[in-house]
Amino acid sequence: MSDISAPMTEQDALVTLMIAVSVSDASIKTIELMKIERIVTYLPIFRNYDLDRLKRASQTVFELFEEEDGIDALFGLIRSVLPKHLHETAYALACDVAASDGRLEEIELRFLEEIRYELNIDRLAAAAIERGARARHLKG
Repeated sequence: MSDISAPMTEQDALVTLMIAVSVSDASIKTIELMKIERIVTYLPIFRNYDLDRLKRASQTVFELFEEEDGIDALFGLIRSVLPKHLHETAYALACDVAASDGRLEEIELRFLEEIRYELNIDRLAAAAIERGARARHLKG
């Protein structure tokens, strides 16, 4: 049994951001949740990550999004846990989740823009990350 009350880890911060992207358009799509689960299951950064902690990350996002300054609190929490060398990774994962349903709503685009700003992602790096996400999620 996992200890979901343990402090937030780097992996939790990445998962929390991915869930926040999924929730940002006020509808959680099954395909986005499946994408998050696949990412957590297969990427090396999540090796040994306890999937039971996904529930805690989800609860954190839902609670913060109910608060008036919840998005600011979310980014503050993520920045406090996530080292700078993982900021581009976080943005790439967020882009993959946003692109997973094959379309980006305006609110998702604005949220991704906020992530770029809050995590200080270089414009050129962001463009490359975004293009890669689009290419991976094109429908034939």
